[in-house]
Amino acid sequence: MASRIEDYGMIGDCETAALVSRMGSIDWLCFPRFDSPACFASLLGTDENGHWSITPRLPVLDVRRAYVEDTLVLETEFVTEGGRAAIFDFMPPRDGSSNLVRIIEGRQGEVEFDIDLVMRFDYGRSVPWVTHDPSGRLTAVAGPDRLTLQSPVDLKGEDFHSKGSVVVSEGQRIAFTLTHSPSHEPVPVAQDPEAALQQTVLFWQEFVSRCPSVNSYTETVKRSLITLKAMTYLPTGGIVASVTTSLPEALGGPRNWDYRYCWLRDATMTLMAFMDLGYLDEAAAWREWLMRAVAGTPEQMQIMYGVGGERHLPEWEVDWLAGYEGSQPVRVGNAAAGQFQLDVYGEVADALAQARRHGLPPHPRSASLAGVLLPFLEKVWREPDEGIWEVRSGRAHFTHSKVMAWVAFDRASRLAEEFGGEAEAVRRWRQVADEIHADVCRNGYDEELGSFVQSYGSKVLDASLLQIPLVGFLPPDDPRVVSTVEAIERRLVRDGLVLRYETEVADDGLPSGEGAFLVCSFWLCDALVLLGRYADAKRFYEKLVGLCNDVGLLSEEYDPVAGRMLGNFPQAFSHIGLISTALNLARIEGPAEERSLPVEGP
Repeated sequence: MASRIEDYGMIGDCETAALVSRMGSIDWLCFPRFDSPACFASLLGTDENGHWSITPRLPVLDVRRAYVEDTLVLETEFVTEGGRAAIFDFMPPRDGSSNLVRIIEGRQGEVEFDIDLVMRFDYGRSVPWVTHDPSGRLTAVAGPDRLTLQSPVDLKGEDFHSKGSVVVSEGQRIAFTLTHSPSHEPVPVAQDPEAALQQTVLFWQEFVSRCPSVNSYTETVKRSLITLKAMTYLPTGGIVASVTTSLPEALGGPRNWDYRYCWLRDATMTLMAFMDLGYLDEAAAWREWLMRAVAGTPEQMQIMYGVGGERHLPEWEVDWLAGYEGSQPVRVGNAAAGQFQLDVYGEVADALAQARRHGLPPHPRSASLAGVLLPFLEKVWREPDEGIWEVRSGRAHFTHSKVMAWVAFDRASRLAEEFGGEAEAVRRWRQVADEIHADVCRNGYDEELGSFVQSYGSKVLDASLLQIPLVGFLPPDDPRVVSTVEAIERRLVRDGLVLRYETEVADDGLPSGEGAFLVCSFWLCDALVLLGRYADAKRFYEKLVGLCNDVGLLSEEYDPVAGRMLGNFPQAFSHIGLISTALNLARIEGPAEERSLPVEGP
């Protein structure tokens, strides 16, 4: 059985990523891209679906692990009766080939490690043809894919596993390099593992060196920043929501989704986190990805795309995988790509406005993009949609969706006014914004509950309503905002964490029950900051930081009763929350206030 979600660390090269367990097993890896079929898929099945373990033979007395300072190089130290040894796991920046390097280092006495390499392509289904050559190189081929292992240890074939063992003594270092390449091309030249380690450390430390101080939260912010960078597809600038698929939102249930794609909403919030920390190059790369991805008619704009901007993301079930702890089905692709979600228009408009605020020059196609998207949005904002939570029970008039439609017209009118747009455009977009604002206040607020509600006419509360003051729809001291925050605290906070909504009350097309969606708790922290409740916000934030695993990573959700992480891992949304709320607490005027302020000229 796979390890607990929180027992994994992530390594990656800004094109793909792997999950490494505390006991030294790589249980998830997709080559060559985040969304490629996995070659190690035991995370969602069994060892026979692919993994690579390097584990001490004697019982492990203690495990300590951490990332090498300011890097994505994972160091795991094992203590046994025979001694101490560590494994360094990392993926060096691409030099034309995709590599995963593992270096064993002896530190005290002797430690014997057992090695079990199980290569399976196509999400654990395809058993490759494995060959050995006299140099010790092992090659596995299945169809278009090839894995090549450079190993100083002689591995023997046994029941379609490649197995071996090695003893390391104090001061000894033994390195393994696994390389992916197309099977029809020559085998890539092997990298020098030690040189690759130095190169990888320098790459990450240079990136992190630009991170400003965020008071006592600096180290937390740095780790989240590295995590978000690792989920950025370097060739295009696209940002994935997570590096995994089908880790369940409720153990044993069907709420299992593929998050290895670029949601405009998630990526936009990641962009804002980058900009808030001064990482404008990453922001500019994402904006270029956006302009390419959404090119075309506004009716065809999607809420999500592939890392290269691909539109066709059909959802299908991997029926040969048992699922994480029996959570089925395992899904690849995401049917939400075909949903209509109004809020993404507001997210994109807000991101482009914030880019101007942070000093990015206007994009040559920004004006023309607004010129086609806004007239389309003007026609459709009154229609129901599937909303931010991508319900599968049918469309509704979600309050958050309407609020974000307001954001689109509000930001467009501000930009036009501040940067010399046509007076008619300013007037027109402001008129539509005012119309949406009145509609939301009339239909989205329930006087009896004293709260905004999930959708027009419903009695359901929703954590997305916390965005109302964060985006400037209403000021934080508006009585309706204050009462909505208090209602959410009463009804959606369970065991100290915030639920998205009450799944046992709201019909979202799936069985009820899930963990607390972590970004919602960060939104509550931000709202408390705006309401002047700094002490409450700080206590809440420190509780959330305490949910990070031992290497600073967060999943999508958390089960406070079982004390376990749930959902895909690590999750961009959660780490965006870690960064933004830290900035809000560390600054008098943080992103929560900045986002709702007028866009100022250069």
